[in-house]
Amino acid sequence: MKAASSQSRFATLLQQFFLERLIQQRNVSPQTVAAYRDSFRLLLQFAQNQLKKSPERLLLDDLDAPLILAFLNHLESERHNTIRSRNARLAAIRSFLNFAALQEPAALPGIQRALAIPMKRYDKPLLGFLTRPEMQAILDAADCNTWSGHRDRIMFTTLYNTGGRVSEITGMHVADVVLDGTASVRIRGKGGKERRVPLWRTTANEIRKWVARIDAKPDQPLFPSCSGARMTRSAVTARLQLTVQRATRALPQLAKRRISPHTIRHSTAMHMLQAGVDITLIALWLGHESPSTTHMYVEADLAMRERALAAVQAPTTRQVRYQPTDRVLQFLQSL
Repeated sequence: MKAASSQSRFATLLQQFFLERLIQQRNVSPQTVAAYRDSFRLLLQFAQNQLKKSPERLLLDDLDAPLILAFLNHLESERHNTIRSRNARLAAIRSFLNFAALQEPAALPGIQRALAIPMKRYDKPLLGFLTRPEMQAILDAADCNTWSGHRDRIMFTTLYNTGGRVSEITGMHVADVVLDGTASVRIRGKGGKERRVPLWRTTANEIRKWVARIDAKPDQPLFPSCSGARMTRSAVTARLQLTVQRATRALPQLAKRRISPHTIRHSTAMHMLQAGVDITLIALWLGHESPSTTHMYVEADLAMRERALAAVQAPTTRQVRYQPTDRVLQFLQSL
């Protein structure tokens, strides 16, 4: 009876974690719920293969540190996930284990060993962004003679104007845009947070023409698919890649670049930074929860670093070569 109770308790804990902790208490976004759901689908399938138990028969003690470590190695070696994906899966597991520790204090020793599994370090690539001429070439490459090309040009212009995420752009409704007076658009960001971003006059004029062309109702998507539904992330990416291919005729160097909708978001932030906009305002513009996230743009701006270096005169120093005097020191020096 005790074993059966433990088994049912694990299933109950998992349901409580999603329904009560994530959805009711934390009110996380549907995207977060989906990401955590996928993480546990993969984990439970792996545990079933390793332990020969169906997910409903798993015990909380079965999710110990060795199993989780094996699962993380499986993600990298067999599923060929990146380290960032591996860390994201581990973050979901950690969140559940912290919740389970409060509900089942008796399981705390095993949970603590699992929580001690560290996030894996990885080399962050240099931030990719477009120059102003490159961004303009992409916008000019959209074929405005077609309905979809006209939509793409305005959609990418709005993406560049707002620095929005793909989900934020595809989630815009006609009613979110204010075109009278100071033109602006309402953006629904991560965690249900909303912000308003002003629009350039040219962007507002183009959106006004587009809304008149599609004759959309206030609750309809601002940038719909051909069927009138909300565009998917993959659809936006595919349309951008098609536009970039056309833009390579004017700027062949674009053919060597990996350009995604998020690249346009990075470009907006970099161009604002290069124009002298305060980094805290850029953080508000992009919807960053903390201005520290925005510091990656400062790190990526080599021209800004060069200007800072030129402003400080290099000191005159005499070069002295270090010579270790001990075999142990020589060994350390050779590493």
